[in-house]
Amino acid sequence: MTDQDRRRTLLAATEPVRAAASAGALALAYPLLRGAPRGEPHGVLVLPGLLASDVSTVTLRRWLAGLGYPVVGWELGRNRGPTKEITDELPRLVERLAERHAGPVSIVGQSLGGIYARRLALRVPRLVRQVISLGSPFGLAGGGGGAGDDSPGARAYARYRHLHAVPRGRGGLGGGLPVPSTAVYSRWDGVVDWRACRQQAGPRAENVGVHASHLGMGHDPAVLWLVADRLAQTREGWEPFRPPARLRFLYPREDGDTAG
Repeated sequence: MTDQDRRRTLLAATEPVRAAASAGALALAYPLLRGAPRGEPHGVLVLPGLLASDVSTVTLRRWLAGLGYPVVGWELGRNRGPTKEITDELPRLVERLAERHAGPVSIVGQSLGGIYARRLALRVPRLVRQVISLGSPFGLAGGGGGAGDDSPGARAYARYRHLHAVPRGRGGLGGGLPVPSTAVYSRWDGVVDWRACRQQAGPRAENVGVHASHLGMGHDPAVLWLVADRLAQTREGWEPFRPPARLRFLYPREDGDTAG
């Protein structure tokens, strides 16, 4: 076993413990998070990861609702991958939210949910204000489970491939989108390959690193602050993320990142 294999095994084995640590850190950091940016209220859709449901995004949605955003989950049950029901219903859901809130919707997607978010930005860009993906391996073929990918997330995705309506292939998800996009990744991700969670950086496309586990991204303090900051951006004046000086240590920086 190589050092890389041992590291990946260790990260996968410690995912639940590290996710719980993020939950504890959230309780301690809450007074600080009360100063997070707030922006123009607009519709926000939060999409869960593979094998998860809206239950997994309760903390994130409560946080965003507390900031004044009308936020909803997808209400499609457990996420088993891009089935025909999901691929048909998600564009209609975005359309209904955009009509209800009189403007494009921001989409926050965790893991596989972030891949759906990027696909929606390509399918219905006029209805999408921005995309924020949290640990989403869109850089691999099929959005996880591509050839040569032996991560735990890829293996789980492959078990449900017979249900999926979307063919394998990159589909341009790692390139530029027609809307602003923020790709959040963590080198300490024990479920997917963190390198696949980054996009080609551009004027309205950024990568931001955090220290979170994969399962803990939805309630990690650094991620919550980042999502609040991104949603506070105006439609016309979107700018890359710059953490406050006192929080800069929460965002490790790689080449091609905008934070730091």
